[in-house]
Amino acid sequence: MKRLLTIQDISCVGQCSTTVALPLVSACGVECAVLPPAILSNHTGGYKTWSFADLTDELGKVEAKWVEQGIRFDAFYTGYVCEGHIDPILSIFKSCAEPGAVRIVDPAMADNGVLYKGFAPDFPSKMARLVNGADYILPNLTEAALLVGDEPRLSGYGEKDIESLVAKLHALGAKNVVLTGVSFREDELGSAISDGASVRYDFNPRLARTSHGTGDVYASVFAGALMRGLSAFDAAALAADVVCEAIKATEDGHWYGVSFERAIPFLVNALG
Repeated sequence: MKRLLTIQDISCVGQCSTTVALPLVSACGVECAVLPPAILSNHTGGYKTWSFADLTDELGKVEAKWVEQGIRFDAFYTGYVCEGHIDPILSIFKSCAEPGAVRIVDPAMADNGVLYKGFAPDFPSKMARLVNGADYILPNLTEAALLVGDEPRLSGYGEKDIESLVAKLHALGAKNVVLTGVSFREDELGSAISDGASVRYDFNPRLARTSHGTGDVYASVFAGALMRGLSAFDAAALAADVVCEAIKATEDGHWYGVSFERAIPFLVNALG
């Protein structure tokens, strides 16, 4: 069994970040260890207030114990992190990696054309340090534009625009790019998957509902499926299918996330 370490916050309520990653990676049949750099009472999307406990000072202590005990990981999957977490994360990448360990970076920092609350305008340049050397990155269109210094757009991307954006992401040092939120028609939504030599597209019918946490569901399934041996394209396609199943299973009025728990049987069956 592969062992994956996910490094992202714990939002205690809200069906996002670690509370999504741990069950979904585990459902893929992959051991999921966790390292939360911060704990929030709830996520920051839609809630008016939240508490924030910074655990940055604990990261080095945890790393030291892992090194002391020879604890190593086959893969790393990072999500929502802050500027002060980046240096400790890069250190853990080096000190606690099995040979050939895979780095999966979800640069969770923005959507719908703007950075999330609490991030400074220069934060994308900090996040780019995690992107450099990553085996797989999973930005949405807004995050991708901010990473490469472009002005984010909410629409109007053609195929040439997408492939130009993907090329710029590779130039930052990402080995494989999975760009989400891609759409060339009003009735579809999907992703562009690139290994640096070619770009392939995966689309699903566009659903009317939009929800918090779908990016975390997507990235978590992708990471787990990839570690189960699926190709990047197949892992991305499965991740999109699980997101769609989760959205369909979410009841009206459930505004703070998606009921991904109801899609876990679908995921398990798909992986056989």
